[in-house]
Parts: sequence; C-alpha cells; structure tokens
Amino acid sequence: MLFRNSWVLVPAMPPAMTDDLDLWAAHSQLCGEDLVTVDFLLPTGIYIQMDVPREATIQHIKLLLWKQAQSYPLFPSLGEMEGHMFECVNQAAVHEELEDETRRLCDVRPFCPMLKLVTRNCGRAERLLDSKIGVLIGKGLHELDALQDQEVKDFRSKMFRISEEKMQRVQLMTWSEWLQACFSPQLEPGGGATPVTDGVNDKQAEASLKVTMHFDQSQDTASLKVWPSTSPSELMEQALRKWLTTHGPEEEGRQAEQYVLRVSDKLEFLCGDHPLIQYKYIKACLQAKECPHLTLVQVSTVQAMFEKEISAIGAVVNRKSSNPPLPLPPKRRGPSVSTPFKIVLIKGSKVNAEETAKVQVRAGLFHGTELLCKPAVSSESSGRSEHVWNLTLEFDITVSDLPRMARLCFAIYAVMDKVKKQKSTKNAHINKYQTIRKAGKVHYPVAWVNTMVFDYKGQLKTGDIILHSWSSFPDELEEMLNPIGTIQTNPYTENCTALHIHLPDYNPHPILFPPFDKILEKAAEIAGSSDCGKKFHIELKEIMERDPLSQLCENEKDLIWTLRYDCMENFPQSLPKLLLSVKWSKHEDMAQLQALLQIWPKLSPRDALELLDFNYPDQYVREYAVGCLRDMSDEELSQYLLQLVQVLRYEPYYDCALTRFLLNRAQCNRNIGHFLFWHLRSEMHMPAVSVQFSLILEAYCRGSIPHIEVLKKQVEALSKLKSVNELIKLGTIKNARSKTKEAMLTKEAMMTCLRQSGYTETLSDLHSPLNPSVLLSGINVERCRYMDSKMKPLWIVYNNKLLGGDTLGIIFKNGDDLRQDMLTLQILRLMDLLWKEANLDLRIVPYGCLATGDRSGLIEVVSSADTIANIQLTSSNVAAAAAFNKDALLNWLKEKNSGDALEKAIEEFTLSCAGYCVATYVLGIGDRHSDNIMVRSTGQLFHIDFGHILGNFKSKFGIKRERVPFILTHDFIHVIQQGKTGNTEKFGSFRNYCEQAYLILRRNGNLFITLFALMLTAGLPELTSVKDIQYLKDSLALGKTDDEALKQFRQKFDEALRESWTTKVNWMAHNVVKDNRS
Repeated sequence: MLFRNSWVLVPAMPPAMTDDLDLWAAHSQLCGEDLVTVDFLLPTGIYIQMDVPREATIQHIKLLLWKQAQSYPLFPSLGEMEGHMFECVNQAAVHEELEDETRRLCDVRPFCPMLKLVTRNCGRAERLLDSKIGVLIGKGLHELDALQDQEVKDFRSKMFRISEEKMQRVQLMTWSEWLQACFSPQLEPGGGATPVTDGVNDKQAEASLKVTMHFDQSQDTASLKVWPSTSPSELMEQALRKWLTTHGPEEEGRQAEQYVLRVSDKLEFLCGDHPLIQYKYIKACLQAKECPHLTLVQVSTVQAMFEKEISAIGAVVNRKSSNPPLPLPPKRRGPSVSTPFKIVLIKGSKVNAEETAKVQVRAGLFHGTELLCKPAVSSESSGRSEHVWNLTLEFDITVSDLPRMARLCFAIYAVMDKVKKQKSTKNAHINKYQTIRKAGKVHYPVAWVNTMVFDYKGQLKTGDIILHSWSSFPDELEEMLNPIGTIQTNPYTENCTALHIHLPDYNPHPILFPPFDKILEKAAEIAGSSDCGKKFHIELKEIMERDPLSQLCENEKDLIWTLRYDCMENFPQSLPKLLLSVKWSKHEDMAQLQALLQIWPKLSPRDALELLDFNYPDQYVREYAVGCLRDMSDEELSQYLLQLVQVLRYEPYYDCALTRFLLNRAQCNRNIGHFLFWHLRSEMHMPAVSVQFSLILEAYCRGSIPHIEVLKKQVEALSKLKSVNELIKLGTIKNARSKTKEAMLTKEAMMTCLRQSGYTETLSDLHSPLNPSVLLSGINVERCRYMDSKMKPLWIVYNNKLLGGDTLGIIFKNGDDLRQDMLTLQILRLMDLLWKEANLDLRIVPYGCLATGDRSGLIEVVSSADTIANIQLTSSNVAAAAAFNKDALLNWLKEKNSGDALEKAIEEFTLSCAGYCVATYVLGIGDRHSDNIMVRSTGQLFHIDFGHILGNFKSKFGIKRERVPFILTHDFIHVIQQGKTGNTEKFGSFRNYCEQAYLILRRNGNLFITLFALMLTAGLPELTSVKDIQYLKDSLALGKTDDEALKQFRQKFDEALRESWTTKVNWMAHNVVKDNRS
C-alpha cells in the first residue's frame, strides 16, 4: 500500500474484523474477548493495526501505540506524544475528538474500531473542557457550532461571559462561603417555628432531643441529649466535651471551630447557626420518632474539597475576565405600518398525502392559544408530493397591531371527497386526526409547523423561509392548527414535508418591535378612567373565584378589562384572568396592560406559576412571573423544578428570563443544579428541544465547572447499567425455553459483568443521581439481581460511603418511561407538604424517582418494605384464598413490632392509609393491584407504579377492572381497628383524617391544576389535553362549596368500602397469576 510519502512502502493489512452489533456490548467481554483489534491512522500516513484491551483508557492506548510506532518509518517526525490526540466516528455517526483521555475505549464506543491520531491545537484546557461538556450533555459542542445560527451564537457568547464571571466569583470565596453556597442546609419554611401535629407536637418540641454523634475517621459514637433550640456550634462543643471525657487530656486541643456538622449518611451540612429544630433533617427525625445521626467533620477535610474544586476552575478560567461586554445592537425602528400582515405561500414539497387527494394549507396568527384574526386558507392543489401555490395570504390584522410574541401557525391537510375504508395500515392514523367535514368533503391533517413573526432581536422577519414540518398531531387542534406546538422546525429534513414561504418587506428599513419605554409612552397617551361603579363588583368576584380551567365568555372578558384597576386592588391573584381578557390584536390595549403590570402587586410564587403557562406568552408578563419566583426558597424551587423545566418549551427564544433564572439558581445551589441537569439531559433525545436544552446544559456546565466530573461519573455509571440490562435481555431471549436455566445463567452473567474492573470502577464512588447528597461507595454484588418484569429492571444494592454498614437499593429501568411516575411522586410530595403546613402529617413515602434518558431512569428502593401480595401469599398455602385472609396484614405487623411499637405501627398505617386513599382518589390513580401497594415494617403504607393516572383505569373486554374510587379493603380496616371489629373510635379517626386531607387539597385545587397544565407538552401518555386535567376539577369538586364537596367525598368513601369485595376479587386473580408464574 502506497502512502502520502511515495518512497515509503508498508505492507498492506486487512482492516480490523468487526461485529458492528456486539463489538462493545457487555456479553462480548463475558465471552473472554478482553482485546479488540483497532486500526490506527497516524498523521505521517502510516497505518498500524493493534490488539488493545477494550477496558483500557485512551491515554493507555496512546502509550501502547507510541511504543509500537517506534518500529515504523517516520516515527521521529511525530514529535511529542502529548502534542497529539485521537479522533473517531462515534455511535451517532458524528466525528468526535477524544480530548478527555481518562475515558475507556469501551465507553467511547467508536462506530468502527478505528482511531485517527491528529496533532493537537493550542488551548488544550479549553478543548478538554469542551470535550467533557459535549460527552456529558450528549451532544458535541461542534454540532452547535455547525448550526450557523446567529441566535445560538449570541446566546452562547452571553452565557460564556456570565458563566466565567460566576466562576471568578467562586474563586474569590472562602471555604465557608463555598460550603454554604454549594451545600446550603435544608431549612424548614418560615424558620421552622410552626409545630407540626402528628409529627412534632408541643411536648416533643419542649422535650430534650437525643442525638447520636459520630466522629469523622473514628468508629466512636456518643449519645447526647440536647434541647431542640440548641445551635450546631453548641452541639459540637458538647460533643467535644464528651469526647474528652472518654479519650483523656491528650485530646484537649480540639476546638468546635475546627469542625463542621454533617448529617451522618449524607453530604448535607448543618451550616449556619439556626436552632436544630429548624433543620429539615432534624425535624423529619422527630416526626418519625427516630434518633438523628450527625458527624463531626474536620474543617481541613472540607477545605481539601474546596481547594480541589478551585483548582478545577483555575485550570480553565482566568481570575480576570478576558471577555469584554457584548456591544448592544443598534436600535432602529421603522415607522408604524398600518397595512395588513401578509405572507406568500410558495410551495410544499414531500407532502405525504394520497394521490387522489387535493392539498390545502391553512395559516393562523396566534398569541398563546388566542387566534388574533381569521385564519387564511390557500386554494386546493393537485399533485403527488410537490404542490405549488405562489399565492399571497392576507390576514385581517395590521403589522402595527402584531404582538411581540405572535406566532404564525401552518397546517397542511388533504381534502378528500369521502372517507375510504382503510385496507392497509399505511394511513391508519387518518381517522384519529379527522377534524373537519363540510360540503361532502373530509379534511385530514398531513403536517404542521409554527414560526415566530418577530426574530429573537424583535425584528419582523422577512425574506424566503423553508419550514420543515412535523407529522405527529396532538389530541386537540385549533382549526387544524397546533399553536401550542414548538416553533422549532423538524431537524430530520430528509423525509419531512417542507413548506416554502416568503415574508415581504413593508419598509426599506427593518421593522423592530417598539422598545419598552415607547410602549409605556403609548399607554400614557391613551390612559383614561375605567371606573364603572360598584354594580358589577359582585359579578367580578364570582368570576375571579373560578378555577383556571373555567372558560370566560366575551362579556366577562370585557367586564374584567373594564374593571382592571379594581382587579388589581381587590383580586391581584386574578392577573391570569385579566391577561386572558386583553385584546392582544390591539396594540393600544397591549400598551395599557404593560403599564398596569408595572404597578401590579407581587404575586406569591405559587400563584405566579400559572403565568408561565402557554396561554401567557408575553415577554413582560413572563418576566413579571419570574420576578415573583425569585422569592422562592431553594426547597420550594426544587419542588416545582420539574414544571419549570417543561415550560422552557414554551419559550420561543433561547435567551429569556426563565432560562437565566434557572441557571442562576442552579449555579448557586448544587442540589438544584443536579436536578436541573437531569431534567434537561433526560429529554435531549427529543428533536424539538435538543438544541435549546443543550444550550442551557452547556451554560450550566461552564458556570459549574467542578460539578462536571461529578455528573460525568453518574452518566458513565448509567451507561454501564444499561449495558448490563441489555446483556440480561439478550440472555433471557437466548434461553427462553428453559426458565430455570435462563435465570441461573443470566444471574451468573450479571454477577460476572458487575465484578469486572471496568464496571466496578465506573460504578463506585459516585453521587446518587436520585439524591446527590448521598455518596455511593461500591456495589454489593451478591445482593444485586434483576427483576422478572418485561424490561428486566436491575435491582442494585450500594454501600453508603459516608456511613459504614448502611446500604441503599436502587432500581435501574431501561425501556420504561418514568416521567409519569416522577410527576405523580412530585405531586404526592407536594400533598405531603400542604398537609404538613396545615398541621397534618399523614406519613407519606414519596420515594425517589428520576428519568435519566429516553425511556430509562432510576427508582429508590424503600427499605424494610414488602408488597401486600407477598404478605398475603406468605400467610396462605393457596394463592386464591390469600387475598381474602383479613388477618394476614395485621399478623405481619405483629411479627415486625411488639408492645408500644405495634401501637405506633398501627397509627403509622392508619395515617398513611388515609393519605394514600385521598391522594389516589384525587389523582385518579389506577391499576391498584396488590403488588402496587406496599407496607413498611414500621407500618407506613404506600403505593408504587403510577402508569395510570387521571382516571385512566385499566379495562378488559371493555369492562373496567377497577370499580372503586380508591382502595380501602376490609383487611386495611382490620388493621386500623387494631383487630377489634367494633373499634368505631379508631375507624372514626381514620375517616376524619381522610376528610381533613381532602379539604386541604381542595383549598389548593388551582395549584394542582396549574402544575398539570404546565406539563401538557411533556408528551406523557395520559396527560395530553386539558380534558385530562378536567378529572382533577371533578375529583376536587371545584366550583362547589366545602359542604357539597365533603358530601361527594363521603359518598365516594362509602362506595369504596361497600365495593371493596371487587378489589379482593381482582387481587385474588392477580395472586393466582403471580403464583403460577413463580
């Protein structure tokens, strides 16, 4: 083979043999394939083939190559080894630079086993950082560069500068400031002054608190009794005095100032000097009647952590900014244009419609979900996949009346004379999306696409635009248009329908939307009195008290707008209804609204959340809402982070108030940063948000450089768990005939895989993705297994690094969408918070659940718990009879608890059963068989697996399996009544807990509706339209009085009790099927 230097002849070698499918799979390693043959291409033109360990790091492989290359021609011209790096083509068929040489070859997973050695350019630290960020977020930064999009470039430049300034501020921090910023303590809201009944009552708050103290790097512990009002510094002094009494005078040099206090099993510090009772961890221990465990950690240990992070920042960031502020764009504004807005519809290509159909295009201008004027419709066009119109579409709105956030929505649809019977599945979706029938014709949607009228700088768009459209439709369409859909075009341009349009120039100069001061000037010009007297105030009050799903008629909107100042003074929380009453197609009304917004009282963060819904797209409204959110504590922000990430989809421009707010809070609090990262990272596979989310992730990483390695370790660990899961799935398919043999072989293969060095190293010493304050030291392989459900979830047992002997269970799922479970558990967590705020602790167990990627994620294993099914089956020899054994559950609790502990366990069961009865009823949680309800040995009952919510109950042969509003069986009542049939007092208390809990949730009904509404575009299978949220309105009886609602709930309660036999029959069937499988 002749290479670049014609005088060098090197014997040709065949390319490395590969098995594209299995080369990097886990089972390849189990077959003894420790080496893989790799082709190396050198910059000198030399080609070398070598066997290298698949588990080797890129750095080690480069060293092996260097030794081998010494025997080949032109080696001296290569120069220094450190001046080179490898390139490859990765699994996404994208060119990737392997700047980070600590990665293993099996984790890089080149598409073909071929590595190209190239000369490294200058600025290695920056290139290494770019490489790490690209790997971490799942999208190479060179892909963002390749977009050639000015909005992307401007956003990245701004965020780069802001992030660098943030890192420079961190470099100037002291270790204590850093500790407070990164690991700020979780405090009770309102300073923790409010006692929580059923958890921390007045007697407990006044009584002394027993604390177990651990000493870092020592096995010794000490038990102390202190007052709940004791501060961490006072507690540390007492602990050190006790230490001296047991360790003698040689330890006298120890001072409290040399230590910080940490929760023993977590990386959670009790910073500050608040009373102990104000720390969430201490409060939770008191509520659960458990002893808090705290550890004295030497300041030098924390300082070492701090210095490590500062050095990581220093490697890539200068202390002085190298980025001058970006120049402001020139402000030019064309004159007011009073001509109608118009577009030219040129053509549509790759239109996927039947040949006999004619094709039309409908275009509408929207502000949120409000149609600004009548949609424009094209003529019908015949043809195959290409349709040409060259037609001007004019809208009944002037250019000067277009709101800043106006969006142009298109629908391409087929027009057919009659409905044809479907003989094939080619267009099987057609009937589902059939929306309009008129004049004997049927219109079928083919594709939709949206675009903003103004660009990100506020300039009216002009010129030729190609819009690549989407073919998947939501359940609800507005005149066949999809205004709630993304304004991003489809990145998969090869096969999608493309719409070619032209936006005309109205003026020789660019037309920019007026700046804010000009809007206020306009408002001042037209300001007038709006006082209509008091006669309509009663009607106004009734309108304002309605829930967010209630529709407003035009007369009501006019009344609200007329009485807008009264709304501000008397009903400030009614701002969303006022915004829905504004005529956004009139720039005069819009200007007056903006002026009013400047003096509108600040809303509570919970009320302000609704303003981030799609119905309120105005930039200044959303900035006002974000201003209200700034009052949120870190804990409250964490509570609503899932929704705040989802509503980023509603933001049409990358640089917006919400994005900046989330980035700022995430970079100031490591816990928020962790979950922001995962909520964004888990949706990177979705084309509509891929660019937007990758930009936010990049900005977060640049402003949190030390966090990159921590998160990278988690991403790598999840990748390994996915490989193990795929190995098990492959093993179960191969051995499907012999189940026993399959289980033995696959379990053995799993163990072997987890014990390999490449797996043990990657899966050890990482922060838990479910809870970043928990440090996982290593896997307890003998206790790991896989579960028998379809997707073969992994049951992984970890050792806790911070507390010896403590273990944690994590379930890894690959193939199941966990986002609906995550939402349900978040709502359960919120219910728990609202109940506690009202002094009712119902002992809810909202275990951890986190989606980490496309149909993959993690679930926390609740310790010392078993399913109702297992408890029943253990107590009976006959599976069919097990469900009817009412003593099984009480006997199980008696085995686990005795004396006072049993009484406490029954109380825990009673409270938690009440909480879950109400929660599952309100949320319409279905599929409640006996394997989806669990009980802890402490008595807490809790539900798992939320695949069916909002009343989407399972059915068979068209008959609903579940006929009860919620699960309340006689064996539950048997436990609540302590096994005494006539114990009406205990049952009465239980019923009272349920009613209290229900009324508390009703008072917060609007909040629940808002949170579900903000999730509408997430693509959850059972939350796709406003109709789904209607279930909440009905279950909470919103619009009724408390007495009427309570009457409805009592009827449901009685129905659940009366029809509980149907639950038992379902459970019996489930137990029989389960028994036959085992």
